[in-house]
Amino acid sequence: MNRYEQIAFSEMKRWQFNMQRPPGIFNRLSKRTQDKINALIPEKVHKGITVVIKQMIHAVLFGAKHTTAKPLKNAALILREQTVKEKIKFYRSAAAVEGGITGAGGFFMALADFPLLLALKLKLLYEIASVYGIDLEDYRERVYLLHIFELAFSSSQHRNEVYRKIEDWNVKMQAMPADVSEFDWRRFQQEYRDYIDLAKMAQLLPVVGAPVGFIANYQLVKKLGTTAMNAYRMRLLTTQL
Repeated sequence: MNRYEQIAFSEMKRWQFNMQRPPGIFNRLSKRTQDKINALIPEKVHKGITVVIKQMIHAVLFGAKHTTAKPLKNAALILREQTVKEKIKFYRSAAAVEGGITGAGGFFMALADFPLLLALKLKLLYEIASVYGIDLEDYRERVYLLHIFELAFSSSQHRNEVYRKIEDWNVKMQAMPADVSEFDWRRFQQEYRDYIDLAKMAQLLPVVGAPVGFIANYQLVKKLGTTAMNAYRMRLLTTQL
């Protein structure tokens, strides 16, 4: 490994440790607060969000086409990650602006933020995967992409389970069935909603909606980008050991 790869490897090891930490008291307190906020939101709103998430996840899993550049081959890690960081910065800023605008627009505009933000996150993941040289025409790589999404936006307990799924992915994917429908998208969308509800439901409230939308979207996309970088580092760097 060169110097940059050694630094990236150390960062990845710290990330791996965090991914495997058991749930703590803060996680349990957050869940209680989340449940109280959820109780204030009409049931039809919850159902509408669930439908949006289901449709977009289905499109990722079963869609054969995506608007992403061809996988970048034979590039040094430092060059790949310079590009990845630029993309994260762009999407982070775009998501923050979008969240602030929709949050300031009242209840119904704030509702529109959910599909918009989800689309930005998925597009970012597509582009990050491409920069790391991943071919998303292979459905197994799209499943891995969704597992990255789960790692970033799931409860501590579920995150531990997902991390174990993606360990040694280069080996595990060879044994995967040809049928993509076996992916548990129901669990995925439930965990995603449970995670973002605490940060995002406050965006539906008057007055505070705009700043909450701006800050929450900024942090959520930043977290997704960091998770994706380390998840792909785990595959690229471990093959060099």
